[in-house]
Amino acid sequence: MIVRPRVEDYALRHTTPEPPCLAAVAAETREVSAEPYMMVGPLEGRLLAMLVHMLRPALVLEVGTFTGYSALAMAGALPPHGRLITCEIDPRHAEIARRHVAASPWAGRVEVRLGPALDTIAALPGPVDLAFVDAHKTAYAEYYEALLPRLAETGVLAFDNTLHLGQVIAEDPPDEEIAAIRAFNALVRDDPRVEQVVLTVRQGLTLIRHAPQRPS
Repeated sequence: MIVRPRVEDYALRHTTPEPPCLAAVAAETREVSAEPYMMVGPLEGRLLAMLVHMLRPALVLEVGTFTGYSALAMAGALPPHGRLITCEIDPRHAEIARRHVAASPWAGRVEVRLGPALDTIAALPGPVDLAFVDAHKTAYAEYYEALLPRLAETGVLAFDNTLHLGQVIAEDPPDEEIAAIRAFNALVRDDPRVEQVVLTVRQGLTLIRHAPQRPS
């Protein structure tokens, strides 16, 4: 996290708690995964749910399911007509996510797709109202370029980990992932097609929308 732990804890204690089905995902992930930090966690999960509640999306796309925490966090806020497709490349992670989705109140509204996310994006039947991307950082630019043409007029793209624990400000990026995130951040900043805001939630979350049409 970027903010001080005590401040993060205070924010969490004053945020609506996660529902039991999300607590179950988190508990199993901590038990079976060597990388439980890959979950968005309860504070960011509640933020994603709030975004879904405000946008009232017909279609949410997630790139990077992991064990399903963020997908279920968003699914719980879907409007009656909404559905969510989440993409995962790892069969074991997809199996865990599918099991928790099936046990949740939103089983009929969430689809876990195993395979390359770019293939799913290319085959989408309609516009995306919200896309949450938390996958391979070196592919962020590819996901961005694939998603932007499919984003609804009032839709939002949300890219996770865009501050990477603050390491993006290092003079020399310490590894390939951080270099890729820095390049992605610069790409979005310099793109006249969009407007964006970088939030300092956990490891950074960038929200992107189409730039409003300027009067001619």
